[in-house]
Amino acid sequence: MVELIHKFLNLTAPTFTFFSLFLFYPPFLFFKFCQFLLSYVFSENIAGKVVLITGASSGIGEHLAYEYGSRGACLALVARREDRLRDVVEQARDIGSPDVLMIVADVSKVEDCKRIVDETMDHFGRLDHLVNNAGISSVSMFEEITNITAFRALMDTNFWGSVYTTRFAIPRLRNSRGKIVVLSSSASWLPTPRMSIYNASKAALLTMFETLRVELGSVVNITIVTPGFIESELTQGKFLDQEGKMIIDPDVRDAQISAVPIRTVRACAKSIVKSTLRGQRYLTEPPWFKVSYIWKVFCPEVLEWGFRFFYLGRPGKSATEAPAKKIVDFTGAKNVPYPSTLQAPEDHDETAEDHDVTVEDHDETAEDQDKTD
Repeated sequence: MVELIHKFLNLTAPTFTFFSLFLFYPPFLFFKFCQFLLSYVFSENIAGKVVLITGASSGIGEHLAYEYGSRGACLALVARREDRLRDVVEQARDIGSPDVLMIVADVSKVEDCKRIVDETMDHFGRLDHLVNNAGISSVSMFEEITNITAFRALMDTNFWGSVYTTRFAIPRLRNSRGKIVVLSSSASWLPTPRMSIYNASKAALLTMFETLRVELGSVVNITIVTPGFIESELTQGKFLDQEGKMIIDPDVRDAQISAVPIRTVRACAKSIVKSTLRGQRYLTEPPWFKVSYIWKVFCPEVLEWGFRFFYLGRPGKSATEAPAKKIVDFTGAKNVPYPSTLQAPEDHDETAEDHDVTVEDHDETAEDQDKTD
């Protein structure tokens, strides 16, 4: 009997869904348009409210601090690299933030995540926005990874770091009817070669916070950001290699990004804050990068073939011999969009545990991902 029911649903469910969407989608689009207009007119005033940002010492996290600070928000800035974080704190104060709290912490450690929220509440007495931005990136063919356990650090930071912090922050955000911003990545849907574990961590974030949105309802608004290539340490060639060591390799960077234009981190941060204050559910930066999701849904085989051809080339060849790298070398594209982003970062002899950077951006190829701290 159960099998008959499934056979009936196999036949009727697709047809019913098609006609339902045909009738439902036009009024739904009109509703979304009206909702957008209202959110545009009645955007939240963040002045005097408290924003907690992880991965704030560089990249997207750093510039989110400046954008929030310029709007008068009080800031709790979190990162591992104390010297770089202190510079961001001072600049955020100069830009206009009335109060900035510096918290040196490692979001991959649950006790640090609890301390982050506790120190924010002790200092400010409230929490209005939580920005989960901290993350790290990796670039290596999965089969070539020699120390697979070293990549736990990537999931601990990219996924569990956001989950831990969010769990401790939710009771505070409920009280203020606040907002959560999570930096996932377009890598969450793009099967970019050499970034399998990074892609998986961003996909986990996306699903986690979509589910949390259902659980929290309208009490706490969640904005999920899926950046494409943004100025970051990843676009400077900084990532975990097959041994789990943080390295800088401009050649591999060129192969991963190719001739795709890089979005400025300042413009990206501005768009994220605007979307958050308007209560938008999703944001992809740059906006044109959303077309990659359409290819993923409707032509996954074509997308996979294209990635295999451009990013891998012939079997057995290195990243520097892939068509994506040759295109960059032939056109000189990396010297055109934002050459300043391609300068090597300063500290590069770190292990995965030392790394405080966010890469999120497709994410940089995924990446660019943010890479913010």
